[in-house]
Amino acid sequence: MSPRMTNPSLVVPDALPPLLELTKVIGKVGLPQRTLDLIRLRVSQINGRPIRLAEGETDERLLKAAEWREASCFGDAERAALALSEVLTRISDRAEDPVPDEVWLEAARHYTEQELGAVVIQIGLVNLWNRINVATREVPGDLS
Repeated sequence: MSPRMTNPSLVVPDALPPLLELTKVIGKVGLPQRTLDLIRLRVSQINGRPIRLAEGETDERLLKAAEWREASCFGDAERAALALSEVLTRISDRAEDPVPDEVWLEAARHYTEQELGAVVIQIGLVNLWNRINVATREVPGDLS
């Protein structure tokens, strides 16, 4: 399938720079890059969007991101970020309280308010990019 159009972030004047700047801002909060990469990976998996392999991640961790609950290679803070990623990406799965308190409180236990804010923004930003790419039929990048 070929793309329907050029990526909207390139078509809409001045749209791309603030999106890229937001990525930089998230990166400055102090969260480990591997946590941000895991969020990107898991959200994209849920949305059916393949992504390039995260720099510095092991194949084991990447292959097990969808099975993070059973996998022993993720720390508690990463698990909390992955759980929050899932519920925020699948908000229509739960009619009431799409983000259960236990998921939120577990994430808040591991991250400062600023870090948790960055986690939430990262989840939203990855979902935004996934939805732009799905709508326009953007061809995923090389997965090798």
